[in-house]
Amino acid sequence: MAKKGTMNKYDCIKLGNQLCFPLYACAKEVVRQYRGPLKELNLTYTQYVVMMVLWEFGGMTEGELGEKVHLDSGTLAPLLKRLEKQGLINRTRPESNERKLFLSLTEQGESLKEKATSVPQAMRGCIDLPEEELLQLKYLLDKALIKMENKGGL
Repeated sequence: MAKKGTMNKYDCIKLGNQLCFPLYACAKEVVRQYRGPLKELNLTYTQYVVMMVLWEFGGMTEGELGEKVHLDSGTLAPLLKRLEKQGLINRTRPESNERKLFLSLTEQGESLKEKATSVPQAMRGCIDLPEEELLQLKYLLDKALIKMENKGGL
């Protein structure tokens, strides 16, 4: 990034001066590197994220899941339909409130959890930084996300 005082009015729109671009490019690259390990599970990265939440917390509504994974219903709905078609989750509407969609793991979805434990090991070294820096990066990204959520966006 350019030093303060030496910036011209167009420096603010140079790609090399943006924080958003390295975040975007790193996220895209990490997701690309997940493809190999996730192929064994027959899951996309986003499906894997959804399954991790269900493995950790158990059944929940689509809305609750959407909040946890930062996805809206329009993005989640087709993804959940595919997971149901694969036999990994059940989607049910309770008689007490047919507007809510309740999600739960099937036996097959629950058993996939064991196989999924190989994914983090396969991803070790994906970002070649010392562990201390990786922990710092995660801390800063979590902190930034919380601050953006509290502001209602960027």
